[in-house]
Amino acid sequence: MIRQVIVVEGKSDIARVSHAVEADMIATEGFGIRRETLEQIRLAYEKRGIIILTDPDGPGERIRQRLTRLFPKALHAFVPKSEASTENDVGIEDASPESIRKALSCLRVQYQEDSEEFSMGDIFAAGLTGRPDSSEKRARVGALLGIGYGNGKQFLKRLNHFGITRSEWEKALEACQKEPTC
Repeated sequence: MIRQVIVVEGKSDIARVSHAVEADMIATEGFGIRRETLEQIRLAYEKRGIIILTDPDGPGERIRQRLTRLFPKALHAFVPKSEASTENDVGIEDASPESIRKALSCLRVQYQEDSEEFSMGDIFAAGLTGRPDSSEKRARVGALLGIGYGNGKQFLKRLNHFGITRSEWEKALEACQKEPTC
């Protein structure tokens, strides 16, 4: 059983995550989180810690950002969009139990102070921006690092906010180069 409480967006997400791991969960039911739900999340955060596991899409990212502002020491888990998509939908409810377990095995905490370990030059030199296939490469490297997908600026912010080391960066780039899709 996972000690922390997992915060997801909806009841379908709870059902899917329950197939992957044994854990207590709270659903935000979207961006307009009710006061009672925020109080539940706050109590879980203070007593056991929380893991934020939102959908890999725009609304999921906005919910993640809001929760991070309210609960700055929350842990973050990211399921890559490619592993949480069907023809018509993107969400945790569409992820496989394996993808959910993998995301929960690579938890990150977002540091409130930016490091300056990485620059836009690093992103460009690695081919993660400025090329036709940069978006796909960022998605793959983000999945390998456990920080999710973002455009070039968001990706740089995540590298520096989630405390990624040069060693982790180099290993992820190397692993990505070995893949035929990278």
